[in-house]
Amino acid sequence: MCPMQRGPILQVRRQARDVAGQRIKVSDLMQANYVYRLTEPAGFNFRAGFEPEVTPQGMLELGVFGGKYMTDCTDEFPDEWFAHAKLCSERHDPALNCFGVNASKPLAYWRERGWIHEDDPRGWFQWYCRYFMGRRAADDERQIKRWRAMRRHLAQLQKHCSAGDLSCRPKQRQALLHWAYDTRF
Repeated sequence: MCPMQRGPILQVRRQARDVAGQRIKVSDLMQANYVYRLTEPAGFNFRAGFEPEVTPQGMLELGVFGGKYMTDCTDEFPDEWFAHAKLCSERHDPALNCFGVNASKPLAYWRERGWIHEDDPRGWFQWYCRYFMGRRAADDERQIKRWRAMRRHLAQLQKHCSAGDLSCRPKQRQALLHWAYDTRF
């Protein structure tokens, strides 16, 4: 179960470095020879109204996507993101998730609905990781709208769960964590 401690999840924001113009070349199992540029310092200059509560590093440390997400593309992101990440390269393991439940749909489900952009074939979290690192892209507004749409689930937790009861609606809590919302309240 997720620790209740709500430490400095956004600590990376204070450690931003100047990377404007840095080129990132990606070659992993899902993307070959994709190149993007970082135009903002990591963790800064987010669009107005986009205020994720958990950094990508914090999400990986708390446990998301059954530990299977991003196991083949760690070279693209800072080493510190993976130092304490809960990962499993062999299979999706819901026990590694913060709330110990499966709250994921298969990638095929997301593809069928047209929610995957070609620049980010792994979906929203990959987009968020790259956005957090400083990439800005044509798909930003759509992805931010999708993030905002998840807020309705926060209202349901607040209405139906007692403060501090992390066993209340664990699947919904895990799903919200997948979208960088911290529901450990």
